[in-house]
Amino acid sequence: MDEQAAVDWTARYAPAARAEGLRERKKRLMRRQLSDTATRMFLDRGFDAFRVAEVAEACGVSQKTVFNYFPTKESLVLDRLDTTMASLRTGLAEPGVPPVEAALRILDRELSAMTAWLAGQEDPVQAARAVRRFGDLIRATPSLRAYQSDMMDQFVSVATEILAARAGMSADDPEPQIAARALLGLWHVQAESLRRHLDGAPARIHDLVNADVRRAARLIESGLGSFATVPGIPRSR
Repeated sequence: MDEQAAVDWTARYAPAARAEGLRERKKRLMRRQLSDTATRMFLDRGFDAFRVAEVAEACGVSQKTVFNYFPTKESLVLDRLDTTMASLRTGLAEPGVPPVEAALRILDRELSAMTAWLAGQEDPVQAARAVRRFGDLIRATPSLRAYQSDMMDQFVSVATEILAARAGMSADDPEPQIAARALLGLWHVQAESLRRHLDGAPARIHDLVNADVRRAARLIESGLGSFATVPGIPRSR
């Protein structure tokens, strides 16, 4: 497996473009090139040993251009979290879909894309090692752990606003606050389960991880079911 294939999985959550114009396509491809390049450097050297200027040079753009796409070095490596945020905003606000089911749909799309990518590699075992190494390096890098934590707080805030709106409550009320934290806990369950099961065949990985996430979801489903679905609920800002 070549070096490029070792990091393509970081863009696995990107949705298919709809009616994408030439300008939008160029921007999307540049964003992916920048992130993939940074991820290769990250896997090879660690987070502190590469500079944003090196990413810019490797991609033939200015450092300012990199920061136009990614405001921080951390977001350059963990860009997929932005896609998860977008999925939360639209998925949790979809009328008629219970919150737990909406979260499970998002998580399954992320997991399915990951395992499909693994299955498509010439050497799925080596590909899985690259994914595992990526996670290990994140856990070993304080600034990336802090960035993940900050993003999770933002996820919780968005989910709290949407769940409160569904129930006709205020986001300051305790019920939507704890419900949002419980719901976002499913992402932690999926990440930890994936870490444990990465050594298996891709289809087996999907089944085992999905089973763990659904076990956790059943524990919180009855409580979160009290948040009624209200047609035409407002979108989170």
